[in-house]
Amino acid sequence: MSVVFNDLLISYRQIWKNRMLTNDAVSPEQILKEAIRRELEDANSHPRVRKSIEIKYYLATKRITESDLSNDDKIRLIQLHIEMGAQLMKDRNL
Repeated sequence: MSVVFNDLLISYRQIWKNRMLTNDAVSPEQILKEAIRRELEDANSHPRVRKSIEIKYYLATKRITESDLSNDDKIRLIQLHIEMGAQLMKDRNL
């Protein structure tokens, strides 16, 4: 399973080239999930201009589907976005 996340992290880096995603202390899975969480939360933007999780999800999936990645990688990345988005929405409703 670690190989899959390593490959997905490489694919993610192809789409989001300017993201700092290095951390030797954690696994590729943790790095990728944290990057997706930050993307969906719009954590890299100023709080006054942040977009909702739904808008960020739409923009991320649009970017993924329009990329040159393999269809398998596209599906896996979108599935991770769905999982992370659902978790974030659940956490916010508590």
